[in-house]
Amino acid sequence: MIVIPAIDLKEGKCVRLLQGRMEDATIYSDNPAETAKRWESEGAELLHIVDLDGAFAGGMKNISAIEAIRKAIGIPIEVGGGIRDMDRIEKLLSLGVNRIILGTVAVEKPELVKEACKKYPGRVVIGIDAKNGFVATKGWVEVTQIKARELALKMQGYGAAGIIYTDISKDGMLTGPNIEATREMAESLNIPVIASGGISSIDDIRRLLAIKGLWGAITGKAIYSGALDLKEAIKLVKRNP
Repeated sequence: MIVIPAIDLKEGKCVRLLQGRMEDATIYSDNPAETAKRWESEGAELLHIVDLDGAFAGGMKNISAIEAIRKAIGIPIEVGGGIRDMDRIEKLLSLGVNRIILGTVAVEKPELVKEACKKYPGRVVIGIDAKNGFVATKGWVEVTQIKARELALKMQGYGAAGIIYTDISKDGMLTGPNIEATREMAESLNIPVIASGGISSIDDIRRLLAIKGLWGAITGKAIYSGALDLKEAIKLVKRNP
């Protein structure tokens, strides 16, 4: 398992939201590229970037910040948030983004996911955000009647390179991840599953490590607030391959 730091972008700044609410944003840095360099220097092997303005409004609002991050660091980056057509996918890949995260379109335009997976094998990851086991879309504003596990299996069939699973009731709350739901997701799939949402401490990393086959864990608020030391977390997972 690898530990993946998150950079959430809002109006060019590095922020964190509470349970996905744009009005509950805490600004951590107005220089996302410097933040990215910090996490790389602490041992991160992959960086998770979300364009929050894009997720909520559907446009690419933070493209210059994403470009700056790409130029500042050497490790791979994955980007999501408001990517709802092939033009945006191609634009981001042309900037040197390594993996694209598709969320809302997995529900609304499954054919686009199929096309993207075929055209860019190994570079399309599906972000599945769930509340009480059901998929939420459009920056978590709408909760569907689609079960998260069923959507994940469908996307695996389309050729997705992995699933990022977020329990949105836990995200930004520092109350610990939803271990059981994450375990069920990891055990259901043959492709990599990355846990996201609620990681609050080194103990949460230990609990996630116990999930067989879990590929990674994304952490945001915990490393910004100091509740989790990224170097310590990376050291722990390296000792428990």
